[in-house]
Amino acid sequence: MSTLKEILTRRPVAATIRLTVPAGGARPAPPVGPALGQYRLNLMAFCKDFNARTQKYKPDTPMAVTITAFKDNTFEFTVKSPSVTWYLKKAAGIESGSSRPGHVIATTLSLKHIYELAKIKQSDPYCQYMSLESICKSIIGTANTMGIKVVKDLD
Repeated sequence: MSTLKEILTRRPVAATIRLTVPAGGARPAPPVGPALGQYRLNLMAFCKDFNARTQKYKPDTPMAVTITAFKDNTFEFTVKSPSVTWYLKKAAGIESGSSRPGHVIATTLSLKHIYELAKIKQSDPYCQYMSLESICKSIIGTANTMGIKVVKDLD
């Protein structure tokens, strides 16, 4: 239950904006400019903050960002690590998954690759309370739907 002070200090939310922006590549041009501009948010402040937060990632890594825009033209944003499918494609070295998953195998990955991906995804806000085993199972399920076979060891 919220306290009276928390209720009174809450700022009214104008919108929640979800974008996929390349790491270190936020510019006030599309797609960032029009999305933030219609809520009259400070584009340059967002671009500088986003680029500073995503410095540790390689350039052109697609980062999912959720921006909460408030009515007083301020904003907060959370940056998530890249999607599991992007990591799987990079680890497997393929452009896209299988056209017929379950019938045609695009490539194979070892459990060691899956474990490393799970360790990266554990830092995400939505996965921080999940066990490493459950994150691994989720990644294996995603790999299966992409036509990537997961084996114990690569031969």
